[in-house]
Amino acid sequence: MAVRPIKLSFEGALGAQLSARLDLPTGPVRAYALFAHCFTCSKDLTAARKIAQSLTMQGIGVLRFDFTGLGGSGGDFASTNFTSNLDDLKRAADFLRHEFAAPRLLIGHSLGGAAVLAVADSVPEATAVATIGAPADVEHVTHNFAGYLEDIERNGQAEVSLSGRPFVIKKHFIDDLRAHDIGKSVGKLHKALLVLHAPMDQTVGIENAARIFDAAKHPKSFVSLDSADHLLRDPDDATYAAEVISAWARRYITDEEPANEEVPDGAVVVRETGLGKFQAMVLAGHHRMLADEPEGVGGFDSGPSPYDFLAAALGSCTVMTMRMYADQKQIPVDGIRVEVRHDKIHATDCMECGAEFEQKGGKIDRFERIITLHGDFTEEIREKLIAIANKCPVHRTLEAKSLIVTRDERDR
Repeated sequence: MAVRPIKLSFEGALGAQLSARLDLPTGPVRAYALFAHCFTCSKDLTAARKIAQSLTMQGIGVLRFDFTGLGGSGGDFASTNFTSNLDDLKRAADFLRHEFAAPRLLIGHSLGGAAVLAVADSVPEATAVATIGAPADVEHVTHNFAGYLEDIERNGQAEVSLSGRPFVIKKHFIDDLRAHDIGKSVGKLHKALLVLHAPMDQTVGIENAARIFDAAKHPKSFVSLDSADHLLRDPDDATYAAEVISAWARRYITDEEPANEEVPDGAVVVRETGLGKFQAMVLAGHHRMLADEPEGVGGFDSGPSPYDFLAAALGSCTVMTMRMYADQKQIPVDGIRVEVRHDKIHATDCMECGAEFEQKGGKIDRFERIITLHGDFTEEIREKLIAIANKCPVHRTLEAKSLIVTRDERDR
């Protein structure tokens, strides 16, 4: 399944808009996962992208976001601390729960791993947690700026350099770290746990993985990331971690359908997502899709437009109808491609239109199909196949006069 990325945002714990990305599989969404990135990193780190990509191949949607003051999110990083990060993470879970479905898998990288362990108990729907290079003690993060600790204690804050970028660390950040006990959170996890860690990790030592693993109850698993560095900069290392997580998670989070909105048999439900001006969720059976408008008219361009869906219905019905005919007549058609174009034109400009259209005046909808057939058959057979396209049920529906009945839900 290919990835359908959607740019989103939601309000963080400190009131800032947090930048988020939801990667969805092109088929049914079997479950959702929430990813928390490392200290001062962003949602677009290689490891995060690889993990999201691998999970979508398993039918799992992945929401990753930037914590307050980082990446594309608003707010002031200096005003944050580990507690506010946890609150951001809870807000992300609430957002996913409200707009799509609650996350069943929590994934955290480095300090993000400690964060998902700390909030896991407040996400009851989550059945599995995976950590990558996570510290067993959140105070471990101060090793990144150990040379500045005295200045922070004395002056209340200091500007530190982390990965070549300047960040202001305040004393309240240090004080807040001491208030959290990750070991205690792990001990009451009551969820499947996967601990991934590299033995040669120079940022968060392997002993942290041992402490987390020892504190956890079964089911729990440990996987060595061998020679990988802390940030999984080598794409092969990130891909390996992603594949391990997706294979392991399948046992714990896809054994049942997520609690999605019920869709009556024979119906398609479309509802607003509350994101942007036009974005809507389309529910058809167990399939989940997004409808939207292009950015040029005020949408996010996060999904096909309503007319795109209409053209897709005509095109897919045409392909299926022609395939059924070819198989029935044992015609060796190797491939069928239908390109559908939609325009609104003046009836008087329509060369293919009959008198009934010309009498209407004004503009009419014109759908044009361009059909490509691959195979070894005669021109006569080709013409018969093209003619069959006009027998597609959606074609007939569009050309016929349909009845649309609108009712208030309260009148059911």
